[in-house]
Amino acid sequence: MRGFRRPRPARASLRWKIAALAAATACLVVAAVGVLVHLWTARDIRDRAEAQAFNVVYSAMDVHRRTGTLADGAELDPAELPAALRHPADDARHTVYDGRVDGPLGPSVWAAQRTAGPGSPVLAVRVNMGPELYGLHRLDLTMTVASLVALAAATPLAVYGAGLVARRLRQVSETAVRISAGDLDARTGPTGGNDEVADIAATVDLMADSLGRRLRIERQFTADVAHELRTPVGGLLATVDLLPSGETEDLLRARVRDLRALVEDLLEISRLDAGAEQPVRARVPLGEVVADAVARTGLEAEVTVAAAHGPAAAHGPAAAPGPEDATTVETDPRRLERIVSNLVVNAHRHGRAPVRVTVEGRTVVVRDHGLGFPADLLLHGPRRFHTGAAERGSGHGLGLTIALGQARLLGAELRLDNAPDGGAVTTLRLPA
Repeated sequence: MRGFRRPRPARASLRWKIAALAAATACLVVAAVGVLVHLWTARDIRDRAEAQAFNVVYSAMDVHRRTGTLADGAELDPAELPAALRHPADDARHTVYDGRVDGPLGPSVWAAQRTAGPGSPVLAVRVNMGPELYGLHRLDLTMTVASLVALAAATPLAVYGAGLVARRLRQVSETAVRISAGDLDARTGPTGGNDEVADIAATVDLMADSLGRRLRIERQFTADVAHELRTPVGGLLATVDLLPSGETEDLLRARVRDLRALVEDLLEISRLDAGAEQPVRARVPLGEVVADAVARTGLEAEVTVAAAHGPAAAHGPAAAPGPEDATTVETDPRRLERIVSNLVVNAHRHGRAPVRVTVEGRTVVVRDHGLGFPADLLLHGPRRFHTGAAERGSGHGLGLTIALGQARLLGAELRLDNAPDGGAVTTLRLPA
């Protein structure tokens, strides 16, 4: 049973958040490792090609100077020789990277050296890196496939592990919701593990224990005060009856009756809090019970009973519904009348006329045309001795509290809201 409207944040499963974070982290790690391996391997291939070209030029130059022949694939002033090696500034050996690709050749590393002094031909050697770079491409592809396979295998494990954490956190959340709904005996208990989730669960249980002790002390105090006041208030009312008639006697009688009503309300709340009340259920026509409850308040209210198969069946102040439109419910009629009368009195006390009561199916709606419920009341629900904003009038703040407690006892839902065009709207939905 929800006694007031709580804000509902947008929910997203923690399991999928953790799984997505794990997958994203794995992807970043795989990408970083893959890039590092690719760069390191490419650099190693180029370094080895430069060293090979350098060594081949050295041996080919030795053969050329001794025999005048070209060996190891060396050429003299080849047409494809890069410009940087065509006219070297000295007779030392030089290497240059050539990124051109010509069929199966390339990229390559060229090494060159003059055969003699300035103006002599240049002996050059070309080392093709194509096969090694193709192997690097195959390595990249293999690493990509292996990473995807590992990611596909690791993601279900991450989802499962995150689900364990989310399940434990959900237990704590459900316990907190039950406590906020009034179940002070709700506890999370052991959640498994010895981590932050277990600490949170233990803290929530400790908070529930402390809250339960405080509320029990408060309820016991309220019950004791109400019981202790009942006898002197009854004696005070009997004493007032002995006073001579007059304005003073009428004023005192009214105040003493208000005090007695307050004590009776406190006793009712204490019984509801202690769970000492039990409903006496009977099958009754809902529209008729609501109309009678409104009539007993003595306040002006328009009662509308919606027909089961058509428009409203009855209108007017405390009008009785037609027999053909009566919805029969199984409930405690005395407690139902108590709820409806409290809502109507509250609407007149804190709102403005006209007050309309609508019965449709198992739902009873009471609406006034005042300033509406304060935001604090809609957020936290009714609290005893707390009437909200000052502009909603005076009172002890017990009417809605009693109505909420009686609705909870009947298993009904009591919802507080404000109409878009102004005015407080209270909706009572009886269980099927």
